[in-house]
Amino acid sequence: MSHHGKRYSELRAKVDREREYEPAEAVALVRELASSKFDESVEVHFRMGLNVRHADEQLRGTIALPNGLGKDVKIAVFAQGPKVAEAEAAGADVVGGEDLAKRIEEGFDDFDLAIATPDMMSIVGRLGRILGPSGKMPNPKVGTVTMDVAKAVEESKAGKVEYRTDRTAIVHMVIGKASFDDRKLLENYAAVLDELIRAKPSVAKGRYLRSITIASTMGPGVKVDTSKTRDIVEEASAATIAA
Repeated sequence: MSHHGKRYSELRAKVDREREYEPAEAVALVRELASSKFDESVEVHFRMGLNVRHADEQLRGTIALPNGLGKDVKIAVFAQGPKVAEAEAAGADVVGGEDLAKRIEEGFDDFDLAIATPDMMSIVGRLGRILGPSGKMPNPKVGTVTMDVAKAVEESKAGKVEYRTDRTAIVHMVIGKASFDDRKLLENYAAVLDELIRAKPSVAKGRYLRSITIASTMGPGVKVDTSKTRDIVEEASAATIAA
């Protein structure tokens, strides 16, 4: 993969491709490898032992990350009447109806999440092919189609994120920024891992967590030991104190 260039190759050389790292080591290594000019996001990719062709083996839900995402989550809200003021007061970045739908159809996508009141879904529905692939489509299952827009906006601003298996049974999550300290990233990682284990479908067979990889936006992936699922943060603290 020569197109990555020299910098990437040098970073790649620091990662033992065969090795599964302890979570704390993986987080520290990923932060060290994040060397771009901008504050890279730290992502985790969980390959799940699920047959997502079966509806009852798909994972989908939301989780509040203990340390948030370290970025201001931009929120678009589809609402009308008194709900417009409610959304704006709660801190929504852009609020609208038909006008907002038209802007999105014309290419506006400067938001991380969309929330809608149920009465707006006839308008939002036609944006499915735009919002669906990027995971921004409002959905009643995860609380983004709701009359309580203020609560939905506040929770999302505070670091509540959605997770779901993609077509290849991988869950992709952002757990923070490379500028976070190790502990913050580790706490967010542990929270996501706990949630995925809690949400395990009863019909799942075989190994549930197939592989876990942590990477920064521009850095190489670091494999994580999937057997280390309990008390990750405590173990790491003990190791830090021992060191």
